[in-house]
Amino acid sequence: MQIEINKPILELNDRLAAANRALLAQNKVFMLDIMASPGAGKTATILATIECLRERYRIAVIEGDVASDVDAQKIKASGITAVQINTGGACHLEAAMIERALEMLPLAELDLIIVENVGNLVCPTEFDLGQTAQAVILSVPEGDDKPQKYPGIFAIADVVLLNKLDALPLFDFSVEQFTSSLEALNPTAALFQVSTRTKAGIADWATWLSNIIDA
Repeated sequence: MQIEINKPILELNDRLAAANRALLAQNKVFMLDIMASPGAGKTATILATIECLRERYRIAVIEGDVASDVDAQKIKASGITAVQINTGGACHLEAAMIERALEMLPLAELDLIIVENVGNLVCPTEFDLGQTAQAVILSVPEGDDKPQKYPGIFAIADVVLLNKLDALPLFDFSVEQFTSSLEALNPTAALFQVSTRTKAGIADWATWLSNIIDA
């Protein structure tokens, strides 16, 4: 019964995602979907990425949250256009939400849209948004076992950012174990070890992103 309920929902979402992807391609806009747990550092990573790329690309951000516009206001304070999506309780963004957000953005004047998905390591894996690429952020305090506990989200990632690298001395986190688990699930995913506080690894991550945007 659950499959019968979910199948039409996902089929509709996939059709809308395909339309979003076609619209973005028509306007030559790259859309990056960033997924992570609450507190992993999504907004901080977005802001650090913007600082590296804002001279090269015209950027906008779509912020997804259950409630509030706290993160969108941080993005706007940096001088970047941001559209807020409040899901009202839903644990993920859907293609229909992105469709409405895209209608509010001047696509012909943009090169890159960064989507901050709702903080969750489970629900976002099921819903294609029409993105060009997907990134997953994991922070050191969350533990090195997360690829084993939440394999779905790590398996679909094009790139994984291990954030809060500066906190490694404070936590029992094995980078080797994390890397091994990730490679077993997704051997093609790029991996960057970063710290938005010290800016370690951010330039390398931004260079990688720039390379795939220009590819």
